[in-house]
Order: sequence, then structure tokens, then C-alpha cells
Amino acid sequence: MSRLDSVQRVWLSGYLLGSAALDATTVETPSAVSQPFVTVLYGSHSGNCEQLGKRIGDALAARGLACRTLDMLDASKNDLLETQYLLVVVSTHGEGEPPDRARPLYDLLHSRKAPKLDHLKYAVLALGDSSYEKFCETGRRFDAQLEALGAQRFYERTECDVDFHERASVWIDAVVDLLAKQRPTQASATNPLSRPTASVTTAYTRKNPFRAAVLVNQRLTARGSTKDVRHIELSIDGSGIHYEPGDALGIVPRNREPDVDALLALLPFDPETPVPVVATQMLPLREALVHQLDIGVLNRALVERYSSAIGAKELAELLLPGREQQLSGYLHGRDLLDLVTEYPVRGLDANEFAKLLRPLAPRLYSIASSPRATPDEIHLTVSVVRYESHGRVRTGVVSGALADLVGANDVALVYPHRNPAFRLPASPETPIVMIGAGTGVAPFRAFVAERAAVGAKGKNWLFFGDRSFRHDFLYQAEWLEHRKRGTLHRMDVAFSRDGAQKVYVQHRMLEHGRELYAWLQEGASIYVCGDAERMAPDVERTLRQIVQEHGALSDEQADEYLLQLQRERRYQKDVY
Repeated sequence: MSRLDSVQRVWLSGYLLGSAALDATTVETPSAVSQPFVTVLYGSHSGNCEQLGKRIGDALAARGLACRTLDMLDASKNDLLETQYLLVVVSTHGEGEPPDRARPLYDLLHSRKAPKLDHLKYAVLALGDSSYEKFCETGRRFDAQLEALGAQRFYERTECDVDFHERASVWIDAVVDLLAKQRPTQASATNPLSRPTASVTTAYTRKNPFRAAVLVNQRLTARGSTKDVRHIELSIDGSGIHYEPGDALGIVPRNREPDVDALLALLPFDPETPVPVVATQMLPLREALVHQLDIGVLNRALVERYSSAIGAKELAELLLPGREQQLSGYLHGRDLLDLVTEYPVRGLDANEFAKLLRPLAPRLYSIASSPRATPDEIHLTVSVVRYESHGRVRTGVVSGALADLVGANDVALVYPHRNPAFRLPASPETPIVMIGAGTGVAPFRAFVAERAAVGAKGKNWLFFGDRSFRHDFLYQAEWLEHRKRGTLHRMDVAFSRDGAQKVYVQHRMLEHGRELYAWLQEGASIYVCGDAERMAPDVERTLRQIVQEHGALSDEQADEYLLQLQRERRYQKDVY
């Protein structure tokens, strides 16, 4: 205790008091259907591919086609061997990686155990984000590998950017029509293997958002923190929106008008010139730049399109092989306004310029509240992006806008987004382990509040990490209150910048590895939320090390142990 300051001693005393007081997902596996005519496999990261997979299954069933719809995590070699037509819907995560739930099937198809698929006909719908260099890479690899294994492509792969709905609809309609012609009388009025869809309203979407009044906009990080993290409470009273802990909230983006006007001042176009924003919609250029087109950070794909369109030789040279480091240095901290300032538009009209820009993508935030604990409200934990680069202050399109919603009549344009791959266990008796860093703690605030509201008896253990105990301990008072009430049974924290050596959540996991493994052996479910590039892989490596050491498992057995946890829905991740 002598090494702790007064603030830390007070918190620790309360925490230990809670400890003293404490001392005195199962998902039904669908039945098999013999030799389905069509199998729809989806590999989803944020839930979009799952929604499309269910939609395809419904469309096939409506045409009387025998089909089953499966999460790739549940797919086996037999599922490939027992079907005639395979429809693959898969997203790409980060720099060309498959979603976690698609990884086992992806690895199977690329291994020596991969089956011969000469009997199979297939089609691929790939989702991606063109701001990444390896756009739709996972879909491309599935497509190529299925062909390499002997399967015949019966419809060309379609690749969709973040605004995927229109292209995906065209693909679905075309593929279902083709399959209906192949087997028009196949009897199946239902889609027996699709998992049930949770009750969540579809009335509100990005194109038809709900205007949620801002009830609270409170800074969580203390003065002196290097971060500005906000707790935001929104009213959904009267919306009919239903959600579950683990779901996300979509925020409709809007570019800052001063940034749009600064860009327009550099463009040789009338701001009222109509430009295309979707296939059939035209908007005045200024309105399109505010509401529909991405004018934010640069990426290689945009620079390639822009360089080719204006004939910028110096910019084109940055794109040459071997100059990746110089290109990365140029892209860092620059946005479209910087690009147009340094390489002015020439030889383009307003329509051609607008077509160079990708759609302004919505932002999804993990919901930090329980509908049972706070009815008619949704809470968010938002890290506000603000930094200075190349002589200008930059602000996150959505996080900055949310931070500015402080007026009595301010509203946010929102819609619900299901995340069925991140759910509390069906049994309230099941213990859970939650591992979150920074704003990754948001869904765990919802989990603990939900379990407290329903009186769940299962134990709850939280690992939380951030930079500084004094400045960045998000929801500190709430966690302490849960400890006192017995609704949070254990909490281990790691603050990376408080000591001579950096300490992260994975270090705390190792310190308590024996207990953590015992919880897993007792049936606990484990959840991870945070950074996909570093935090989540580090946590997974640590988890593998723990089960290997304390379970006396080989490398292969430890991998199988984690995979089985995933298949049982006992190891779930929400990473970004």
C-alpha cells in the first residue's frame, strides 16, 4: 500500500470491501438436412454478412429452393461435400484478413485436408473497405481457392465497398434467379438451418435514422488525460428500437461544413452543380460533400484514382513499387483537402470529381447500456479524435460531432445494428470473463448492468486496461458500486503509463492464469473488446499460453481448445 498514492488507496479500499462482501452462449445447433440444394455460408465481422446470408436464405426459400444458411464457424467439410450450390458471403477484416469466425473454414480450404469440390458450383459476394489496400481480399481468396479445388463458378464474384446494399441486392437477385431456373420445383418452404434473428427493429436505417435527443454528454477522462472520452446518453423514447447487450448503434455521419467550404474554395466547380451520389440520385455538390461523400483521411486507392484522373506525375511516382514507405509517410495525417491543395484539380468536371470519392461510411459504436437497466435510453462511450497535422487541427467526423452535441435541443441521427456474434450466455448461471481496453469496456458496462438487472447468479470478472489510473479509469465509480453490490465479482486493472514498465491487460491475465483457466474449465464464457491490430491478438496469444500451461496442452491442442470455445460461443470478440 505504501507505493500507492491517496487516490489509489481510497479506490483499493473500496474494491477490497467489495471482495470481502462477496466472500461472506449457448446456441442450439441446428439439425442436419441431407444434401441441401444450396448452402449459404457467411463469414461476418460486424454482422453485415450474417444479415445478407439470412436475406439470401429467405429469398431462396421463398422460391421453393432447399437451402441452409450457416455461419462459417459452424461449417464442416461435410457441409461442402453434401451441397450442390455454394453461396459465399464474406467480409475482409483489416489488411486482408478473414473475420475470426471465418478463419477455421478458410484455413481448412487452404490446407492439405481441403476436400476436392469438383461436384460443386459456387458464387462469392465479397464485402470490404476500399480505404484498405487489400480491398475484398478474403472474398478473392475464397473465390480463387474454391476454383483451385475443382469447384465451378456459376456467377462472377461481386465486390462491395462500405455502402454495399445496392451492389449486394443486384448480386442476390441475379443468383437467386439463376438457381431458381436450375431447380424450380425443389420443395422447401422454410430455411431450416438459419439461426433465429433477434428481435430488433428494422424501421430505422442509415437512410431512415431516428433523431435521438442527447440527454447527457459527460467527459469521462480527467483533466490532464491525453484523451477525451465521453459518456453519451441518447433517448430512444417512442422509437420502438429494441436491442440487446452486445449490439451497436450506427451514427449517420456528416462532414463538418467548414471543412467542406474550405474544399469547395479550392475546386473549380459551382457548389450547386448536381452530382451523382448513388446510381439514381443526384445532389448539389455541396450537399453531397456534407452528407454523402468521404473527404477524410487519404488512402492508396483514392490517391491512385485521383492521380490518374488529373495526370499528376509526381503523385503517380509515389505509387510505384518500392516506394511504399514514402507513400505511407505522405498519406499519414493528410486528408482530401491537403491532396487538392497540393495537387489542384484539373481536367475534371464536378461529376467526374465526385465519382472519385467513396461513400461516407456510417460509424458503429458498441452500446454501453442495458435495455432492462435503462429503458428508452442508449449509452455510448466515445473517444473523441482530435489532433494537429500539417498545420491544421483535425477532428473525427462522427466522434467530433458527438462531442459537440451539448445543446438542449441537440439530436444524433442513429439506427440499431445487431451484433449476434457478441452475446451474453443464454444461462444467467454461466460465469463470464470480460477483457477490454479503453473504450472497449463499453459493451461490458452493458453486460454487467444487464446481469444485475435480471438478477443473474453467474460470476462476472472484468479485466480493464488504459493509460493512467488517475486520468483514464473509465466508469471507475460504477465498477466500485458493482463490486460493493456483488454484481461484479472480480476486477483486475492495468494502467500502462503509471509505472516504469508498461503493463497491459494480458499481463494481468498471466498473473491470474491459473484462476482464469479454472473459470474456463467451469464453463465460463470469455469476451474480448478492443483494438483489432494489437490488443486482441496479444490477448489471444496470452489466452493460448494460459490454457497450454495450466491445461498441459500441446500447441495443437491449445489451438483446438480455443477453437472449441469459439464453436460453443464461449469465446467471442468485438474488435475494431
